[in-house]
Formats: sequence, structure tokens, C-alpha cells
Amino acid sequence: MKNRTLKTSCLIVMIMILLSGLSGCKRKDPNVKVIGISAPSNDIQRWAVETVQMKERLQEKGYEVIVQYASSDISMQISQIENLIAKDADVLIVIPVEAASLGEAMDMAIEHKIPVISYDMLITNTDAVSYYTTFDNYKVGSIQGQYVKERLDLDRAGRTYNIEFTAGDPGDNNAGFFYNGAVDVLKPYLDSGVLRIQSGQDSFGKCATPSWNTEKAQQRAENILASYYNDQDVDIWLASNDTTALGVSSALAISYKGKYPIITGQDCTLINVRNILDGKQAMSVFKDPAMLIDATVKMVDEIISGQPVTVNDTKTYFNGIKIVPSYLCEPIYVDKDNCIEILTSCGFYTIDQLK
Repeated sequence: MKNRTLKTSCLIVMIMILLSGLSGCKRKDPNVKVIGISAPSNDIQRWAVETVQMKERLQEKGYEVIVQYASSDISMQISQIENLIAKDADVLIVIPVEAASLGEAMDMAIEHKIPVISYDMLITNTDAVSYYTTFDNYKVGSIQGQYVKERLDLDRAGRTYNIEFTAGDPGDNNAGFFYNGAVDVLKPYLDSGVLRIQSGQDSFGKCATPSWNTEKAQQRAENILASYYNDQDVDIWLASNDTTALGVSSALAISYKGKYPIITGQDCTLINVRNILDGKQAMSVFKDPAMLIDATVKMVDEIISGQPVTVNDTKTYFNGIKIVPSYLCEPIYVDKDNCIEILTSCGFYTIDQLK
């Protein structure tokens, strides 16, 4: 009798353990599609805001959405993507920490036949990427170069202007497009001597800023200023984005005594927009996240429903393995004259935030 009671008790415990295990394995409703979003970090204003907005848009359409942030750690992002795949995600939207370092996770996506949308930054060295949504990155640089050209009326310049470049992260596929777009607009003036790079740092590799890091951009700018601009002005500092522009403006505040230069940027981060209003930065390229989110959500809908996926570029973005079909959104510039109207009318900022 005692043995029978013991066996019964053991059986009950085993059943409870089994039931507990099953309850912990959350099975998705087969009628609800799961969208996984992998982002570099929620410490970066842009990714924190855009991933939340994208999640809300996708949820409105009835999708289950799982968002994971990798704390800017490549290994963590690989593990998180693999976790999203294990949760049976139907589509993955990935903003890579580093474009070329997601091979293991991408191999797993191929194995499970999960479409991957690379968001804003192109994942490279893999054929797992199905589509790419971004802005016209070459045009971003072209807008910066054109702004400088028109602001200084370079076609009728009666003097030489000193210019320096601060480019982006060499691990970001977009950074080269930004740099080349600007240089191609300004090349005639560099060749003719209307523009002069005193530092001689005239290639992407010499101007690149690892991780788009503000402190690294500042340190490089301080070194250039100390070496080449003790007794002359730097007239233009073409920074590819706002985090590097912030490094440049900080370096100028510390050690530069000459005429303040035109500084370009990109992304319209809040501190940089305030710098524009204060005259510490000339312009920033605005990439309205609503446009990019709309394009990405539409792409998800088309993938899930089996419809042809809307793209507008099938030639530009070679990721080292294949040309990735892409949808490119249109960027615009903002400066002191138009930034409040443009950035508040679309809801990117409120008036109170810009005061």
C-alpha cells in the first residue's frame, strides 16, 4: 500500500512537471503571424523611437511583434535573432549592429526559410537578406554637398575655402554612399582649388569614424584643428551625420578661435537641431522615419500575403553576395530657416522640445 501511494505521488509530480513545462512553451496562435524586430540598442534615440512606432503599426495590423535590443553587442544580436527564429517568426526586420557580422544568424534564417528585411543599414556578406528598406543614401550626401555649394555660391567663388570631412563608420555600408554623394558634388571645386583640404585627409578611409562615435569624431577634429588651423579659418566641415557633427562642434568650442564654419549633419537628433537653431550647426538631412516605417510595414504585408513586394531599386545595393531589392525613401534638408516648420508639422518634434 505504501509503495502504491509512493508511485501515485511520483506520477502526480511527473504530470505536474510536464504540465508546467507545456505552459512555459508559449505556442503562438497559428492564425497570427509573428514579426521579429532586432535592433542594435534602445540607448540610441533613433532606434528606440522607430522600433516602438514600427511595433505599434504592425500590431494595429494584427501581427504579434517581438522587439529585441542588442546593447550594441554583435554576439548578443546573433543570439537574439536566433531566439526570434526559434519563436517561429514569420518575418525578421533587422537593424544590424555591424553589417558583416551576422552570418550565423542569417544562416539559420535561410535554414528556416524566414524572409529578412534589412532596415536602414544593409546586412552584408549573406544571401539571407530578402529586401532592404532605407533612404536614398547617396542622395543624403549629395544634399549635404549641394547645400555647401549653394550656401557659398561656389560657381562664382572669388576665393579659396578650407574644407574638412568627417565620414561615418567603415562597418556601415551606408557610410560610403553618404561620403561619395557629398564628394561627387564638391569634386569639381576640389579639383579646381576652390575648395582645399588643409589636412590632406581626402579619402573615406582617412575620414571615417568607427561606430559613428562622437568622442572619436571630436578627438580627430581637435587634432586637425591643432595641426592645421592655428592661424587660418576652416570654412566648411562636412560631417556625414549628427553624432559626428556633434564631435566637430565640441572640438571647435574647445580650441578654435577662427570664423565659425558651415557644419553639415544627418538624422536631426534633438541636440543637433538645437545647435542648428543656436548657429552651431548649419544643416541636417532629415529622413522622416514615418516614411521608412510605412515602406517596411507595407513590405511585411506583401510578404505575408504573398503579393509582389514593392521596391524601387534593383541595381544599387550589392551586399557582397547579391544585389538586394530595395525601397529607397526620399531625404530632405533642414536648416535654421525651415527646421521648426518641417520637424513639427510631421510630428517628429513638438515646439516645446525645440525651445
